Amino acid sequence: MSWLQARLARNFVQGCRVFSSSAPARWPTGANVLAKTLTRRRTFASSVAFWGTAFALATGFTVSTIHLDAEVPPSPAEDETRVDPATSIAFPTTLKIQSKTPLPTFTLMGVGVRTVSFLGIKVYSVGFYADLSNPNLAIPKDATAEEKIEYIVKSSACVLRIVPTRNTSYGHLRDGFMRALQARQVLSKQRGELTPEEELAIQSPLRKLKSMFPNTPLTKHSPLDILATAPSPKQPRTLIVRDLGSVQSDWLAREFILAYFEGKGLSPPLKQSVIEYVETHL
Repeated sequence: MSWLQARLARNFVQGCRVFSSSAPARWPTGANVLAKTLTRRRTFASSVAFWGTAFALATGFTVSTIHLDAEVPPSPAEDETRVDPATSIAFPTTLKIQSKTPLPTFTLMGVGVRTVSFLGIKVYSVGFYADLSNPNLAIPKDATAEEKIEYIVKSSACVLRIVPTRNTSYGHLRDGFMRALQARQVLSKQRGELTPEEELAIQSPLRKLKSMFPNTPLTKHSPLDILATAPSPKQPRTLIVRDLGSVQSDWLAREFILAYFEGKGLSPPLKQSVIEYVETHL
């Protein structure tokens, strides 16, 4: 320690001793007791702060911010969401939908934008969620990414969260959904996966789904959740449009979700995002 460091250290200790030894003589009396006491406490605090800093500098220590051992929980807005890069719309990485019937916690597998027309107008962002915690979900390890996605859709509860990028209407979304389902019917018949009897049976669920959407506006950034329940041996799967209604049909619940992953998908960015998740995590 240099002579300057030693002297600063001695001055600090001496100053503290002098202040302590003279304390009784400084105890105030009278009507202004509180004001004088507070003034002298501030003076002492300033003195200690000055000498403490000097002592730290003299002995080679640095003054730094004190951090608590317990870390502050991460901000949900930053660390528990995923943003669609095309629209800047954020989706929670886990989704818990309130319901009278308990529902699982859904995991976000991918996000993407839905565009229409040759101009590429952005209609909505969509997030795909699935119940990956289902103990009965035995995803084949040797399957391709697309086969794994199809298996998940057919075997577990799934959710599509749709968030419009601009003011739209329920009717506009309904028309797009019905066109996609009509295309799924044609494809299913071509593959031999839909018999005439089955095609006739799904007409009533399709009409009910169409009737559930009101001719009212849907404002920008208002989320619309569409849930397909898990398969059950006791009853058909249910397609639920939150706050609008539900319809029971195994075919409808399954094909509504699969329409987003057939070929390029209704949202190619969504499909690619989900494939990347599958290749990384499953």
